Amino acid sequence: MNIIKTQNTDPEIRIIQEDAAFDTQLDLISDQQDVLIYKLSIKASQPSEPKPITLKWKLPSINVKGVWKCGSIYDKRLQYDWELNHLHTRVSVDAPVISVFGHDENNVITFACSDAINLIEMNVLLREEDNHLYCHLTFFQERHPEIESYEAQIRIDIRNAILYSQSLQDVSKWWESFASLKPSPVPPLARMPLYSTWYQFHQSLDEDIILEECKIAASIGYKLIILDDGWQTMDTNRGYDYTGDWEPDRFPDMSGFVQKIHALRMKFGLWFSVPFCGKHSKAYQRFKGKFLTENHRWAPVFDPRYPEVREYLIDIYTNALKNYKLDAFKLDFIDDFKVYPETELTKADGRDYANVNAAVDRLMTDVMRALRAIKPDIAIEFRQQYVGPAMRKFGNMFRAFDCPNDAVSNRIRTADVKLLCGNTAVHSDPQTWHRDETVEIAAFQVLNGFFGVPQMSVYLRNAPKAQLDMIKFYTKYWNENAAILLDGAFKAINPLANYPVLQTEKGGHLIVGVYDNVIVEINGQEKIDLLNAKVSDHIVIRNKGKADNYKMTTWNCQGVKTHDGVVMIPKGLIEFEVPVSGMIRLERA
Repeated sequence: MNIIKTQNTDPEIRIIQEDAAFDTQLDLISDQQDVLIYKLSIKASQPSEPKPITLKWKLPSINVKGVWKCGSIYDKRLQYDWELNHLHTRVSVDAPVISVFGHDENNVITFACSDAINLIEMNVLLREEDNHLYCHLTFFQERHPEIESYEAQIRIDIRNAILYSQSLQDVSKWWESFASLKPSPVPPLARMPLYSTWYQFHQSLDEDIILEECKIAASIGYKLIILDDGWQTMDTNRGYDYTGDWEPDRFPDMSGFVQKIHALRMKFGLWFSVPFCGKHSKAYQRFKGKFLTENHRWAPVFDPRYPEVREYLIDIYTNALKNYKLDAFKLDFIDDFKVYPETELTKADGRDYANVNAAVDRLMTDVMRALRAIKPDIAIEFRQQYVGPAMRKFGNMFRAFDCPNDAVSNRIRTADVKLLCGNTAVHSDPQTWHRDETVEIAAFQVLNGFFGVPQMSVYLRNAPKAQLDMIKFYTKYWNENAAILLDGAFKAINPLANYPVLQTEKGGHLIVGVYDNVIVEINGQEKIDLLNAKVSDHIVIRNKGKADNYKMTTWNCQGVKTHDGVVMIPKGLIEFEVPVSGMIRLERA
């Protein structure tokens, strides 16, 4: 039987629940300048398994262009009520927030939930019969252990005078206000360019070649290397059958190898796939019966609800940190900790948690506490999708999901992460391309990830001189302007068109990435850098400020200066020539 309660609020919210085991209450606890915060409370007379509870409301579809939500990547269009492709978030998957934006890119409605641990279902759908948007937020859609009570807050932002991106950034700050969601400190290393072995080496790692690569990488401004999958096994089949023991089979003197990297003035990090325990590992025999599933397509998945499993994983990482003198970890595949069909949700057989998501939170809390007790400034990389507010407690560098040699996807994914990650360092996916690629097109890979920390995964020792010059030029520029690129006021313009313009501004210095033939707006900034990440050799700007003289310098993507002079920039439109993948700098004369 459905139980429907109506809250006389604006918007009017209906509460729908499948049974009456829980008493459900929704209270408006804050109403400030069109930002509403509600508290949802449920209680039962005795422990019961909660059934889905849904909050629903509607609003007229007026000035609606699209919908921003985690994981949508290319699809930020408005959806319809017959599509039913909902957003599902939990501790290690995405973030519980949706933003509807108008044709002016201002916020129409943005709503978010404070529960970043348990699975939350959310959506905004258009009903064609009445041209209204139907919003919903559902709790306990996933099988959940028995509980007696539960609380969460819901934030609804209907401010129409701010950009959707500002609304999302405000949600990030709201999450930070909860004691249970305090972000991890960000060490300087998390904000430095990184060399990844993955796309070029995969599991075929070679110590001597990697050292050669690091010599070059260090000389051009890269500060950290992450040794990815392959160091723990001689197997090269791209699988995870040999994960779980984490013995450096391919690098028998790992501590000596790390010392060699440190001697090159680079820091060193190791990759681990946290949940996987391959069937060829000794750990598989040791923990038989203590897996969430053995039917995963890659490897059995550890059950973090067992304290001995958590202790084992913590020991793996702390021993690696101490024995190898690591500076960073890439902790991978955390999103594969989840409720599988065969997962029993009780505290039986030695488990001290029934809730899988809560146990993941406990595992990562204990991992971080143990690592930071040894090295307070340890850098931790997490990869999209596990870049939500709960994950910010543990990781301090969030990376775009895998998109090798796909510049556009790297741009979108990096921007999406950046809009919600606050001061947590956002990284591009490692940039890679074919060795015979033209230098201008190769530069697109660099420029499309430019508003996050660069990660590089190409064979530097075999790179043509033109490509290496390009990497040097833009790495030097990025390092010189990192504070603006990472900490400036960030705008991701036109999400439905895949962000053809990205920009950030700090201290009167505006940096703009131009990825399509669009008009870029400026407004009298003292210094303006325009990155021409497209195949056309011009950039058109509209000056909204007063006419003025600017010193104009242009470079091609290899750092060769192609123009140096003074130009009058009138109010209104003006077109500049600039090399493909090159850059214009305008400085007020």
